Amino acid sequence: MRAPDPRRVATGVGWGAVLLAVGLLLHPAVLQAWRQARLLAADPPARLPVPVDGVRPSDLIDTWGVARSGGRRHEGIDIFAPRRTPVRSATEGIVARRGGNPLGGRTVTVLGPGGWRHYYAHLEQYGGQGRGDWVEAGEVIGFVGTSGNAPEHAPHLHYGVFAGGSPVNPYPLLSEAGPSQGPEGAPSGTGSGRRSEIHGRTTVAIRSRIRLRWSPA
Repeated sequence: MRAPDPRRVATGVGWGAVLLAVGLLLHPAVLQAWRQARLLAADPPARLPVPVDGVRPSDLIDTWGVARSGGRRHEGIDIFAPRRTPVRSATEGIVARRGGNPLGGRTVTVLGPGGWRHYYAHLEQYGGQGRGDWVEAGEVIGFVGTSGNAPEHAPHLHYGVFAGGSPVNPYPLLSEAGPSQGPEGAPSGTGSGRRSEIHGRTTVAIRSRIRLRWSPA
């Protein structure tokens, strides 16, 4: 039996090392692509946990559509809690964006199941994730604060949900009653929550207590 040619063995080992190195380099990109495809193929959530520690669904008030400065309408829900209360991702997903803007201050956007984007704003601090990182449902992604245009005396999380670029009212998804279905299975835009306005102020309930605040932009 002839001994293997040492040059061929060395060449084979060299190519094997190259292929292994290429596989290791491509692995994160392949994994990211697979995760994104899985998220886009999944059904959007029918219900969501309240993404702020210590806040119950019964504490929430539906402020969808309430007037904001500049003729805008509120496209989300304000969840009040003490400053630096942990904010947790409502779903698993990929951090699509982490950064600031004048209205939302420190924000995190997570691409979740069904391609829905979950927007967390007015954060005091970020969690440890960066853009492109995978997060599990319930993972801390930030802390309640007043960054952006939030009033300094009223720390809260602005939580928004977007389906195909269009805003969805989060309240029915977070409420104990569950969502009322709108077109194509999306929750109804107006929701069925409790809401009241007093001379431009919105009444917000927190753990069975009522506070009045001037509506932020």
